[in-house]
Amino acid sequence: MRYVKEFAAVLALLMLAGCAGKPVQESPVATDEGIPAGQIYLYGEIHGIAAIEEYEAERWKECYDRGMRHLFVELSHYTAQWLNLWMDAEDDEILEQLHQDWESTLSSGAETLDFYRTIKEQCPKTVFHGTDVGHQYDSTGARYQDYLEERGLADTEDYRLTLEAIQQGKTFAERGSDIYRENRMAENFIREFDALDGESVMGIYGAAHTDPDAMADSAGTVPSMAAQLVERYGDSLHTEDIPWIAWEPQRTDTLTVAGKEYQASYFGEEDISGWAGDYQSRAFWRLEGAYEDFEDCPESSDVLPCNDYPMPIEAGQVFVLGYTRKDGTSERKYYRSDGEVWNGMDCTMEFIPE
Repeated sequence: MRYVKEFAAVLALLMLAGCAGKPVQESPVATDEGIPAGQIYLYGEIHGIAAIEEYEAERWKECYDRGMRHLFVELSHYTAQWLNLWMDAEDDEILEQLHQDWESTLSSGAETLDFYRTIKEQCPKTVFHGTDVGHQYDSTGARYQDYLEERGLADTEDYRLTLEAIQQGKTFAERGSDIYRENRMAENFIREFDALDGESVMGIYGAAHTDPDAMADSAGTVPSMAAQLVERYGDSLHTEDIPWIAWEPQRTDTLTVAGKEYQASYFGEEDISGWAGDYQSRAFWRLEGAYEDFEDCPESSDVLPCNDYPMPIEAGQVFVLGYTRKDGTSERKYYRSDGEVWNGMDCTMEFIPE
């Protein structure tokens, strides 16, 4: 089951309201006062959730309006550099090419395009800093390397960092080591932040990287990126985990299943076109008070891990997933949480309503 773990400093007011509840909190930068120098504000997300990306765009607009310009993101150096070029471009050709490169990743959805377009429209002087290892090094990275070489920029720091990111990406792909990646992310972040000479920044990363109490390995020997940043910057680092945004129902619908009406909490629709073959998207509902009606219904062979859902899952719940294909047709699947474990993961089982 997903859970939220929040750590905040200085300006953040936090309350943990349980797995199913939204924490009462104040954004670490949501004040009318100026932002002190040399501060780092990290937001830990679940990737690819529209409501979360909207929240992040709002937080960045607040920072931007108060004078901040540098946005750190979980992207490679060269990907961020492409975004910076796109910020000055008159069209979306660069952004759309990046979006093609992101196919089959959690950045492949339309919500990612919406996020960056919002940033460009509302915060046009934003400067992106990519501090991850070199993902898409053979497409995005190679293309940016060519871009620099064609312009006679092979002796620049930008070129050196591009080659470094490409090599980091290749090493990560060869080793498959989260420890290697986490350490490089921390090192790259420190390099970029220290080069700004005291300017404050905001960063957007997966929640596993922004938890200052987390470890990057199962043995608990390598600290997360945020933990490494705390060691260097102390109270200048402020973090807020925001997966709870995806846990709040967007509305309540009435669904009819097996001839009976149920109140259904709707948790939004997810673009899955990048990895789900013929399917474009899937929507999530939780049928309230329905478990006893369906607990004895026959199961199919389909298993859906709990971490596929945008909200926390508890035993004794029933879910409806609405799948839309790329040709416009749709179907619904029904799952229940019986407390089962599949391949070491909590899971839900598809059932046939009767």
